[in-house]
Amino acid sequence: MRKRSYYIVNGITLWRVLMAPLVIFLAIHGDEGLFKWFLAVSFLTDAIDGTLARRYHICSKMGAKLDSIGDDLTILAAFVGMMVFHADFVRQELTLLLLLAGLYLLQVALALHRYGKMTAFHTILAKGAAILQAVFLLTLFFWPGAPGLLFYAAAALTALDLAEEIVLIFLLREWRADVKGLYWILKGRSSH
Repeated sequence: MRKRSYYIVNGITLWRVLMAPLVIFLAIHGDEGLFKWFLAVSFLTDAIDGTLARRYHICSKMGAKLDSIGDDLTILAAFVGMMVFHADFVRQELTLLLLLAGLYLLQVALALHRYGKMTAFHTILAKGAAILQAVFLLTLFFWPGAPGLLFYAAAALTALDLAEEIVLIFLLREWRADVKGLYWILKGRSSH
């Protein structure tokens, strides 16, 4: 059963990775109806694979990497959709979006330099940021005129998450998956 669960969970995650190009294609070709539904399914599968992995205690480095790739590709697809279907919003919030993109690229560059691969920390802060991002983005696509407060909350939590991950990269010499967060790393260091 454990082996089958492993393949099911990773298959759900892989679906997200494979669907991202299709979701981007739908956005570029202006099919907002299909785009937003495929995006919604991608966000849903992110919640499902994580829940199943925790329930069945399925943790692997490959699964953690695949999940992080799926997360990043889903957000990329959503951003392409924002540029196509909500260009005014993107122009209005361009400074903040560029700041977040810059923090993300810095985090990726530091991880590649330090570990030779991207992080898969999956911190508590990252999970909270992902939930707020998904809520905001789905609200934006399904109910245009999404409240700005929701965007700013998601952006603030995302910035905090990226800052935490940057600090974690400096603190953790070896690549690790599923790190609770900076507080727990520092707490563990002080107890030694």
